Amino acid sequence: MSDSTNLKTILSDSVIADVLPHIAQLNLPNWWLAGGAVRNTVWSNLFGEKCQLFIKDFDIAFFDLQGTREQEQQAKSILTTQFPQYEFDVKNQASFGRWRTGRTIYYSTEDGIKDWLHTATAVGVRMDQKGEWQFFTPYGLDDLFSGIIKPTLTHINNVNAKNKASEFMQKCPCLRLSV
Repeated sequence: MSDSTNLKTILSDSVIADVLPHIAQLNLPNWWLAGGAVRNTVWSNLFGEKCQLFIKDFDIAFFDLQGTREQEQQAKSILTTQFPQYEFDVKNQASFGRWRTGRTIYYSTEDGIKDWLHTATAVGVRMDQKGEWQFFTPYGLDDLFSGIIKPTLTHINNVNAKNKASEFMQKCPCLRLSV
């Protein structure tokens, strides 16, 4: 079974499969669900009760040069109304560097996701209009499926990446740190 097929199998049997079609209906340009929701779902599935990492929120990244903060808030509001038991973090990667001082300017959603702290967190999933699953895996899926916490290149010496890694390992002792 391919890594993408394995990922789809795990995510299809989770709340992510319920949420994805609703995100798709928002019609956000070039959107991906990525980050902790995907990572924690996979690690919880792989490591079972030993892993106490759960979905804190759903990180939805998209790219719209004409987008506004209101667009992000509206998408978040719609999803929160549909799924009041969950939190949503909706961010336009086109404007990320403009309203966060000192942040990198991104030229696509994929640029933003590639710059996330860890390789296992930089995994995107979405559904197209036909309901077909799509994946964005710039660092592959080996680290995700092996329970390896490895910073992306831009975050090798980032104290936030190290602190997050420590948090992950406390909640899921099966994980391994790689630098």
